[in-house]
Amino acid sequence: MSYQVLARKYRPANFQELEGQEHVLRALVNALDNDRLHHAYLFTGTRGVGKTTIARILAKCLNCEEGVSAKPCGECSTCVEIAEGRSVDLIEVDAASRTKVEDTRELLDNVQYMPTRNRFKVYLIDEVQMLSNHSFNALLKTLEEPPEHVKFLLATTDPKKLPVTVLSRCLQFNLKNLSAERVVKYLRKVLTAEDVAFEESALWQLGRAADGSMRDALSLTDQAISFGNNSVNDEDVKTMLGSIDHREMYHMINCLIEKDAGALLDKISALAEFAPDYTMLLSELLSVLHRVAVAQAVPDSVDNSQGDQELVLAVAESMSREDVQLFYQIGLIGQRDLPFSPEPRTGFEMIVLRMLAFTPSSLSTGEVQDIADLKKKTATLEKSDNKVADVIASLDKKTENKEKASNIDRPDQSEQVELQTSEDQSVSRSSELQDTAETAETEETEDPEFDPSEVSADSSAIPVDSGPESAEDAAELEPKNWVKILPKLGLTGVTLSLASNCVLRSVTGPDCQLVLNEHHASLWNNAHETRIGSALSRMFGTELKVSVTIGQPEAATPAEVDALNQQKAHARAVELIENDEKVKQIVESFDGRLERETIAARQKKTGD
Repeated sequence: MSYQVLARKYRPANFQELEGQEHVLRALVNALDNDRLHHAYLFTGTRGVGKTTIARILAKCLNCEEGVSAKPCGECSTCVEIAEGRSVDLIEVDAASRTKVEDTRELLDNVQYMPTRNRFKVYLIDEVQMLSNHSFNALLKTLEEPPEHVKFLLATTDPKKLPVTVLSRCLQFNLKNLSAERVVKYLRKVLTAEDVAFEESALWQLGRAADGSMRDALSLTDQAISFGNNSVNDEDVKTMLGSIDHREMYHMINCLIEKDAGALLDKISALAEFAPDYTMLLSELLSVLHRVAVAQAVPDSVDNSQGDQELVLAVAESMSREDVQLFYQIGLIGQRDLPFSPEPRTGFEMIVLRMLAFTPSSLSTGEVQDIADLKKKTATLEKSDNKVADVIASLDKKTENKEKASNIDRPDQSEQVELQTSEDQSVSRSSELQDTAETAETEETEDPEFDPSEVSADSSAIPVDSGPESAEDAAELEPKNWVKILPKLGLTGVTLSLASNCVLRSVTGPDCQLVLNEHHASLWNNAHETRIGSALSRMFGTELKVSVTIGQPEAATPAEVDALNQQKAHARAVELIENDEKVKQIVESFDGRLERETIAARQKKTGD
């Protein structure tokens, strides 16, 4: 007997052998068992997912000599004839080759006649979307009210091309693409039955290349068996498909994590030897980043549909959520711009280099401690007499005066935040700041000059404002001072935004309890908690541990205080402009109108 291709040899003969499409099978089985049969069925879906196969099995179920049943015997003459494609009462029509209205009318002329030997005359019209509009119009009346002995089974890959008048006359079943995991499972069973040696990784490549189509998967497997001389191994399949190993994407991501531009470009050079489609390569990279993001959000939801579950979970632990989202967004924008690059490879290289360039350069706790130790060792100078000490003391005094003049006292946590609304108080504070600044300038001018050569090696060390010796007084770490402390921590980005929406609830020894506004909880992770704790430890010269709870802060957060100050400053600016005589003259002369929302006031950050 001549060789039969796998796609035909392993075509399911009944509903029980069909892989997937449970939602369709359930409806058909219940309809057959309860004798609730419609006269027209429409099966839609991409190529190779089982549309024609289900239609033929349904024809068996309708005409089996043992009666209408969801489990045809498969042995009677009718079942055998349908399986072999020679049943006279199953009329299969390829609509792609019979698009004219004359062909449709010729087909319908025989509808009125009874079946030759079976229970029903079944018309199976494949690729029905290829019929012309006139053909559809000729079919409508018969499709709506066919004789009792006629059933229509329609199959299409593009239901949008069908007229709504046809869709409304059929029961429509949408067949889904098969997952790679299900395809691999079926291929494993087929190759075992065929006694063909295979590698698991090769099956995953075939499963992904099939893109949800079981027929394509079996056809590719047939090709792989021939290519590999009766075996299916990873290297042969990779060469046959001209594809890139999915694991190469994880090597590239590892280079991004390690910020190793050289290794990243070397990896792209190695991939270039396979002449890949760089658009598909970028899509693969984005697909991996998507799976990593899902793993970070819900680790248990990561399946092994692509054979990389362990790799996904490992990468998810190695990358921050911010980096994953940043890389995905850069890749998504790059995918749009890739066709406009001078060469596909250079465009792809620029995209991944852009990922490196925009990666936040955050220091680990160990790196921060190393830098602090280095500053501590190099932050001392020696002096010979009291002249330098006097200058340093004078500078410290002026700095203290400036801070006292510019800092706004915060009330206790139990008290409500009160903002000054009196114009006199604002003018008074501005005058005080100006006087203090002038006094500081005068003192700086009058500071005694000194000769650096007078400094001897026996002098005591002078503290510099960066090491633990010059750290802030730990007694200042109180809930009421949180608004003044925050700007001095040196936080940036999302961490600063989150800290601005926190309040310091309590300080017990080295433990600092913060409360984060619940509206910002979705952005929070432990990395921000570590950064805030490290910043506080550096500022106060002692090891502090920060713990954050999500809730409703009892007092105003720094962000809320800033917002209130900005509103006040804007109102004051609007008032000044509206009362300005020149502005009034311009408005009156040109019959104009002052747009208040365009007025912006200069506002210092809270705590400055």
